[in-house]
Amino acid sequence: MNEELKKWEVPPFDIDLILRYDKPGPRYTSYPTAPYFTENFKIEKYVNEVKKCGKDSDASLYFHLPFCESVCWFCGCNVHYTKDKTLTEKYIETMIKELKNLKGILNKEKKLVQVHFGGGTPTFIPAKLLKKLTEAIKEQFVFADDPEIGIELDPRALTDEHYSLFENGFFNRFSIGIQDFDEKVQRAVHRVQSEELTFSTFKKLRNLGAKSINVDLIYGLPHQTKESFKYTIDKIIELNPDRIAVFNFAYLPEMLPHQRAIKKEFLPSPIEKLRIFEMVIDSFTKNGYVFIGMDHFAKTDDELFIALENRTLFRNFQGYTTKGGADLFGIGATSIGQFGRCYSQNLRRVNDYIDSIENNKFSVFRGVVLTDDDLLRRDIILKLMCHFVLYKKEIEEKYNLNFDETFKDSLERLKPMEEDDLLSLKSDKIEVKPLGRLLVRNICMAFDAYLKRDKGERKFSRTV
Repeated sequence: MNEELKKWEVPPFDIDLILRYDKPGPRYTSYPTAPYFTENFKIEKYVNEVKKCGKDSDASLYFHLPFCESVCWFCGCNVHYTKDKTLTEKYIETMIKELKNLKGILNKEKKLVQVHFGGGTPTFIPAKLLKKLTEAIKEQFVFADDPEIGIELDPRALTDEHYSLFENGFFNRFSIGIQDFDEKVQRAVHRVQSEELTFSTFKKLRNLGAKSINVDLIYGLPHQTKESFKYTIDKIIELNPDRIAVFNFAYLPEMLPHQRAIKKEFLPSPIEKLRIFEMVIDSFTKNGYVFIGMDHFAKTDDELFIALENRTLFRNFQGYTTKGGADLFGIGATSIGQFGRCYSQNLRRVNDYIDSIENNKFSVFRGVVLTDDDLLRRDIILKLMCHFVLYKKEIEEKYNLNFDETFKDSLERLKPMEEDDLLSLKSDKIEVKPLGRLLVRNICMAFDAYLKRDKGERKFSRTV
């Protein structure tokens, strides 16, 4: 690794130290986090707040396509399980209605800079219906130059018609779910996908000229060991994706009943999980990738790493993104939007969502308007999560305050972390050190006013 990249290296793990910080905490894809959204945020409020969004910011659209043929036992997403595709046509028609209704209240000069199709399994939807949705997007919006348009793929659900759709060039970024190549692990989580099929999918997408391919992996699944997962990591390096997401499996059977099908005794121990992730970081960083943060890796010429370097990286419900200045609008059941000083979320169940769009034009059932204090703390948390450094003067000038006085309690909570060499507290800045990047959620929690109010009683995944 060259000298310029050394500052992004992660040192060998101090496992005992890291485990001391293992406790439930938010992933900070928003602040306030979703458990603090309120159902007092109604459709009328949503419409009024959307109308306030000016032309100075671009638009980003997230389309939630929640259908899956069967349940993956590790999954924490909002999914509608069915083998019957009959409902998909009505669902796509409803999404198009919602899209048109949104465009009707949105500033006409806003340009579309980002589109993402997530799920569920977006490719559960027949290609002809996905094409109908893409055509509606093109009809309703003017695109900015070089927009980012992505879709999540399950290789098991791809047809020749899907590849023909991808050939037309609308999508330029693809994300492939893999999780683990080990068949024993796949059977244990009810998601069997052959190595051959994955490699074939990758080759076809590259032949279509895909601008960027991401792969999703999960560590901490049943029967995984450092040695077994090393095989998967070596195969991913062979595939040579542009980005990689390696998610920490959150085992929450009390919140997600289908996870009870996973036997706790088959899960790797906390120490083994850390050894697995240490191997993951070491393997990828020795093979041309940089650890962006949390669970993301990117090549050094990728936009994510460039944004990390120039401090423009952002985080939202889609994870790390380079489109932080855009107003994000969620389309579809359970979709979450982030725009102006608001978050909004649609109804979760597919049929409820369809009925609401038919009767009310929109389907928002909860959200939140951020207070001045929320905006301030969100800014701090995002800077720490995305840039690993916070310059106090920037906050002081933007919000007209004295940082050390305003956040005296937060700084006190950070001092033990400084003693553990996770960060440095200086007169002009807070800087997250390499080992602290693994525990950046814990660092950000020191600035979370909501956790302090409810004494952390909300249920979150563990930080390690």
